[in-house]
Amino acid sequence: MEKIIYALWANEGESRESFNARLLTSLPEALEKTGASRIRVNIRDAIVDPAAPLIQQWQAPQQDAVVQLWLPSANAMFRGPTDAAVAAHCGRFAAWLVAESAIIPNADHPPVAGQRTWGWSQCSFISFRQDISWKQAINHWHSHHANVAIYTQSNFEYIQNLIVRPLTDDAPTYDAFVEECFPLEAMTDTNAFYDAVGDDAKCASHLEDMIDSCNGFINFTQIDVVPTSQYDFAE
Repeated sequence: MEKIIYALWANEGESRESFNARLLTSLPEALEKTGASRIRVNIRDAIVDPAAPLIQQWQAPQQDAVVQLWLPSANAMFRGPTDAAVAAHCGRFAAWLVAESAIIPNADHPPVAGQRTWGWSQCSFISFRQDISWKQAINHWHSHHANVAIYTQSNFEYIQNLIVRPLTDDAPTYDAFVEECFPLEAMTDTNAFYDAVGDDAKCASHLEDMIDSCNGFINFTQIDVVPTSQYDFAE
């Protein structure tokens, strides 16, 4: 089995409400028919609007949604029907083959098929620093940053996806895709985000540790951070 990340852009001029409704109502079934499993749809809706100050943007326009799924093979000769199902539901899309690492599986608020997952999900398309080697970036991300992300934040799900290769010719040149889930209050409360409610000194310390760690491997000129609502579908 191989995991694929799709970034989707809505049709030009289409409302967010119309786009999201189509993704949630007909895309999962269409994907299942192509053999896809473990389908997850991340949409940008009104619920996550308060997290707008947390957006970081490289792509213009920025991604409107993310779809994650697994196929027996991501090879082009087998992936065609899945790509076609995605294409029928958006204006354009990009896709990447990834290797998933579940640093914090969601055990506290497990998803229910077809329903919005509790809290909110921060989807980050990341590029590594160009002045260090790929091996150095991976070592920092896996051996240092993962631990920092665990102890400094209120995340109850943390999934690292290392991009293996782009699957579409126009896919932006990211190196990783990260999804982290937080309580709703973390959208607007920095202390809540950094697991330091009622403790400003702890919040400042966690924020400093996170910034230092991110600076160790991320290229902030090529990053897209998108707040979303998460929906899981087929197993």
